[in-house]
Amino acid sequence: MTIYGTPGSLDRIQHVAIAVTDIDSAVAWYTSNFRCAVAYQDKSWALIDFVNLQLALVIPEQHPPHIAFTSPTAEKFGPLTTHRDGTRSTYVKDPAGNSVEIMAAD
Repeated sequence: MTIYGTPGSLDRIQHVAIAVTDIDSAVAWYTSNFRCAVAYQDKSWALIDFVNLQLALVIPEQHPPHIAFTSPTAEKFGPLTTHRDGTRSTYVKDPAGNSVEIMAAD
């Protein structure tokens, strides 16, 4: 097996956001079936902690399903927006049209 980098030299996936129709029922399902903890929850999204990453549950009309990376150079992808949890990020599309959130690494 070829190893292409060490953990300190690789970018970090911060979270993966999947679309759900009901935040409360989705949170109940994930927390009753997996060992995880709710980091944040409101009516439009929830963030669930797992040992290796966070899972965001989103209502598509409020937030696009996406994958989020942290980057020390997030600003190069576009203007950063400050979110209600204090994080800063911008959204871009990958070549296949998938939404990708680039989060500031601060």
